Formats: sequence, structure tokens, C-alpha cells
Amino acid sequence: MQVTMAQSSRSTVSQSVPAVVVCLAALLLSNVLIYLYLDSLYQTDEQLVSSHIGCGPQHFKMVTMKNCSPWLQCSQIKTEVRKLKLIGQGAVKKVYLAEWRSQKVALSKLFSLDYLEDFLHGLSMLQALQGPQVVQLVGFCLEDHILVTEFHPLGSLLNLDGVLAQEQHRQHNTWQIRLRLATDYVAILHYLHNSPAGRRVMCDSNSLEKTLSQFLLTSDFHLVVNDLDALPEMDPSRGLLVKCGHRELTGDFVAPEQLWPFRNKGKPFSDDLMPAYDEKTDIWKIPDVTRFLMGRVPGGDLVHFHLFQIHEECKKEDPKLRPSALDVLKVYTSVYSSMMRENAGVRDML
Repeated sequence: MQVTMAQSSRSTVSQSVPAVVVCLAALLLSNVLIYLYLDSLYQTDEQLVSSHIGCGPQHFKMVTMKNCSPWLQCSQIKTEVRKLKLIGQGAVKKVYLAEWRSQKVALSKLFSLDYLEDFLHGLSMLQALQGPQVVQLVGFCLEDHILVTEFHPLGSLLNLDGVLAQEQHRQHNTWQIRLRLATDYVAILHYLHNSPAGRRVMCDSNSLEKTLSQFLLTSDFHLVVNDLDALPEMDPSRGLLVKCGHRELTGDFVAPEQLWPFRNKGKPFSDDLMPAYDEKTDIWKIPDVTRFLMGRVPGGDLVHFHLFQIHEECKKEDPKLRPSALDVLKVYTSVYSSMMRENAGVRDML
């Protein structure tokens, strides 16, 4: 009897080992795809989106520069940076196209002292989060409430359809480029949720338009996050949750937990009574952003089909049931890779 049980045990183990190996291999392959994607994200045959890779801390290097340079300080900004024209304005900052030593840069100046705290927070986040997924900081001057960043001529993600409609960019209006942009977006969320400055939540995202305006489209069709003025920290171990502003949020774009829970009972909004929430609010918004980014291109419907299940999970009412940004990123990279292989197979058959 003991021999039979031992044989049965060995048989069970021998049968389970291949299954374990297969599972581990699949997990390893999934992670390899993620790392390969993130490694190659900003290295293309065209212009590098983030040319400061390899520079030391507090240094920058734009595409046409041979060497890294320290962040510009007040004296250099005052004497060497020349404003050319106003290109944008929000509640916190006015943004100018400017020039430094024949390099185009974006100069942002505080618009109202009422928003000084937001301005300083955004600057501190830019300093702390410098990397390929964040717009490059060129310099700042606290006494004049000015910061200078790398200029991206294609503008914010709001301009995507207009840019792709231009004759010189029409060849980029494909499901491949659009899905890559959506993957960039999710990769940025993953970075912010696991950043060197802690777990950060994108609070300037109460509408699709506002969310899109936070990202810049690079010349080689990638994304960098640009506006970090509202990026509070979330840390459950310290009981630290977030609330995006002090006013009532409405609409389908924001996550359910961001809505005033007592509205149906006729109770007026109270910031003190409004429950706080976590980074899963960013996950809720992923399907809506991706739907915009994919637009209407051949192959787009197939992308949506492959992403249907993960998007269903993103839209779970209970934030605890939603996937992490990394979970979503793994699906996006897997879908991109499998569709590219299928396309290559079809071409080989023709």
C-alpha cells in the first residue's frame, strides 16, 4: 500500500512539474516582454524622445546637444533664455515657446500666486521623477517662479488626431502607432504608481480632455507626462489616501469612488465628509483614454477586441477588483506583440 502511494505521489509530481514549468515560462515571457518594451520604448530609428538618458542627476541634454549640461539657474534663465510667444495658459501657469542657445524650450511662469503651492509641487515632482517617461527639466528659477522644460513641437495629446491628419504624419496613423501610444500611457501610470517619489496619483484627470492635456506627443510618436502640478502621494501603510481637489466631481469619466456618495440622498457636498481613495482611480480611466488614442484605423476593432477583458476589469465598481497598471501593461504589450506576429505571418503568406 505504501509503495502504491509513493508511486502515485511520484506520478503526481512528475505530471505537475511540466505544468509548473509551463506556468513559470509563461510568467517569465510576460515579464521579458514588459522589460523589452520599456527598454526599447524610447529608442527608435528616429529621434530619441528622451535624449537626457545617460546624464547625471540635475543635468539635461536635448537632441542636438553633444554633452549634458547642468540645470539652468536664475542667472542663466534671465540672460540666456528668450521668450518667443505664448503657446498655452492654464490656471497655474502661462507657457511660452522660448529659445536657449538656439535650442527651442518651453518656459512656464506662474500665472497667479494663489496657485504657488501647485507650481512648487509640480516643480518638485519634475525634479524627483526625471526619466524617459517624464518631460525633461532644463532649469528653474524659484525667485521668479519660472521653470524651463524641453519643447515638443507636436504639443499635447489633445492634438493627436490633428497631427496624424497632416500629410507628413499620415503614415503614422496606424493601429501600431496608436496602440504604442496607449501602451506608453499605461507605462507612465505604472511608473507614477511605483515612482522614486512614492505612489503618485494623477489628479488632474477629471475629464478626458484634461487628462490628455497632461501628456506631450514627441516627435517620434511616444508620450511623456508633462504637467505634474496635481500628483499627490498615496501610501496605504501610512493610511495616506488622496482626494483630487476640494470640489464635487461629476460625470462618467471619473471613477465611482470619486463621486459624492450622498448625492442621491440630497445631502450637499462636503469636502470633510468626502471619502478619500487610491491610485485605482487612474485605472478606471484607462479604457476611455485608449478608446480615444486608437481612433478609427484599420485593425483598431481587433485591438479593442483583444483588450475587452482587461478593460472590463478596469471598469470594476470596486477599486480593489481592478488590475494594477502593471497588469494592464502586460496585456497591452502581449496584444501588441501577438498582433505584430500575426501581421508578419499574413505578409509571409502573401
